[in-house]
Amino acid sequence: MQHIDTLIHAGWVIPVEPENTIYQHHAIAIHDGKIVGILPSNEAVSRFSARITHRLSTHLVIPGLINTHTHAAMTLFRGFADDLPLAEWLNKRIWPAEKACVDQNFVADGTRLAIAEMLRGGVTCFNDMYFFPDVAAEVAESAGIRAMIGLIALDFPTQWAEGIDEYLQKAADVHAQCQDYPLVKTALAPHAPYTLSDLSLEKVQAMAEKMDLPIHMHIHETWGEIEQSVEQYGERPLARLNRLGLLNSHLIAVHMTQVENDEITKLAVNDVHIAHCPESNLKLASGFCPTSKLLRLGVNVALGTDGTASNDDLDMLGEMRTAALLAKGVSKDASSLPAMEALKMATLNGAKALNIDDVTGSLMIGKSADLVALDMMSIETLPTYDPLTQLVYSVGRDKVTDVWVAGKHLLKSRSLTSLDIHDIMAKAHSWREKVLQAIS
Repeated sequence: MQHIDTLIHAGWVIPVEPENTIYQHHAIAIHDGKIVGILPSNEAVSRFSARITHRLSTHLVIPGLINTHTHAAMTLFRGFADDLPLAEWLNKRIWPAEKACVDQNFVADGTRLAIAEMLRGGVTCFNDMYFFPDVAAEVAESAGIRAMIGLIALDFPTQWAEGIDEYLQKAADVHAQCQDYPLVKTALAPHAPYTLSDLSLEKVQAMAEKMDLPIHMHIHETWGEIEQSVEQYGERPLARLNRLGLLNSHLIAVHMTQVENDEITKLAVNDVHIAHCPESNLKLASGFCPTSKLLRLGVNVALGTDGTASNDDLDMLGEMRTAALLAKGVSKDASSLPAMEALKMATLNGAKALNIDDVTGSLMIGKSADLVALDMMSIETLPTYDPLTQLVYSVGRDKVTDVWVAGKHLLKSRSLTSLDIHDIMAKAHSWREKVLQAIS
């Protein structure tokens, strides 16, 4: 008999790999933070002796959800600038508020609030883009969540840096800092084509190649961005990025609501990854990402929430449902983006975009034990004919009971184990008063 750390018995297990597979009455064996077995529960009892055993007979277990686009600290701006178009939202509300309020403490408290929310919703990894990434990395490491921390770059001064060279120097410093954090990786995060010159983008690309880092950037988010680029550069942003050498397998293109057929082909040929944020795009009236066309041509499409200032939540289960329904409505095809594809977008596709699919994104022997348990035995989810479709179309994040990251039990029966929820809530209340006072 093999002695292990943890054995989780579940009513259903959806591993994502193999695709369209659902195991019933199976157990997941975990040791040293990794999955060492997925097998029928009756076999697991005779094969493994576990230090801790969880019997979740009414639960569905899935891989941890991966949020491929966040501005985590902006949880402190939740509901602050609602019902506005993107340009007005950004220029007249968000950027002035950031200038007045954002500092290291804001980022620490806001990121901690975001991580608490994400863990309670089954998110085990997030891909962030915000100021003071050194602080966000520290908070993620302390909380025990997996993270890709964006090393932001802009052409104008902010609280974080004065100009492109300082942004990139600080990026190198934070990248070095994160080498000590086993669950934290980094990506270069130039904000958008319209906030960086050709020279700055060339510097970003050169650094990405030298350090073998992904590039995480807002691209083709609105029609106004396209018009501005054509007027200023004589070409659409994607064409400009292609000219500068940024269209490649390292690029995570966020939003992509304005995409023509020839551009989809170019994205596929160059193995560009897409971070689709359906609810944020809907709320800001930015447009529709053509997910069905992208997926049909083999483009890797993952899911993100964006920040809570434009969503207003970090609910990846909700994003799955919205993405699936939106794809059907836009394509006028009810078979577009089926439930399995939606779950892949929220798990394995996200891992591929972040280049960590050898570690997480599916439940396989040898991968990290990043997994989520959801209670399916409730009024809102009964009767359960197909746990996969129930997951995508019926289940809310309140059904998430337990979350493990690298085998560590970070959410236990709805209680956070690595974060002080009362302190987080108190600081969120305090920041509300500070923000209101700063902008009054």
